[in-house]
Amino acid sequence: MSSQPVPILMYHAVAHAPAAATRELSVAPDSFAEQMEVLAAGGFTPVTTARLAASWRSGRPLPSRPVLITFDDGYEGVHGHALPALARHDFTATVFITTGWLRGAYDTGGALDTMLDWPQVKELAHAGLEIGGHSHTHPQLDQLSEDALRFELLRCREILADETGGAPHSFAYPYGYSDAAVRRLVRATGYGQALAVGNRLARRRQGPYALQRLTVRRTTGIEEFARCVEGSGVARTFAKDRALTKGYALVRRTRKLRRKAGLTRV
Repeated sequence: MSSQPVPILMYHAVAHAPAAATRELSVAPDSFAEQMEVLAAGGFTPVTTARLAASWRSGRPLPSRPVLITFDDGYEGVHGHALPALARHDFTATVFITTGWLRGAYDTGGALDTMLDWPQVKELAHAGLEIGGHSHTHPQLDQLSEDALRFELLRCREILADETGGAPHSFAYPYGYSDAAVRRLVRATGYGQALAVGNRLARRRQGPYALQRLTVRRTTGIEEFARCVEGSGVARTFAKDRALTKGYALVRRTRKLRRKAGLTRV
């Protein structure tokens, strides 16, 4: 069975003028189109999250240069700007939806920028993109009680099944945060695989519920992007991110333990 590492790219908004809260993690439409050109010229073949996980479980082969293109939250620019660039190359992707942030009947407020509406989500699915879950209200899942966590996972799953006609197979952790309890419940509620962040190439040994992704930002230059998808620039580009992630993981574990001990207010 192949242990070939795979770059999984994590995008958020694709917009000319993003809201301040999403600017760092947004990508300009022209930059996104140029990045897709790099993938096409490099002979990469995008696959969905579900296909990658199924291949690593079963041993079925992947294309010689697989890549995953993923979008978190469900910003409107995924339909307005990213979809045409993907279609130009016959590329697929996975869009992870925060169901309570989308425009429509389930809107709970809290969205950081203009979001997709449900007809647009259906158009993305019809175009061959995988629609995955990203919770209902985008909390830090590893800080929730079991009941609150179960609600976030099941409500998201139920809405996506109702709106798209099929329950989602894949999940992405909001903020990339998870722990063993979160991963167990993600699996128990019916998701077959889940993505973290990590800023490393994805490998089979990470397991289907902790596959790691590479963050694409507004400041990601085209040469840096090309090095990262080839695997040669990952360690240098994301060294600071990894250090911050490790430190904040310790802070979150401490907070959770203190809450369980009744030392802080939930």
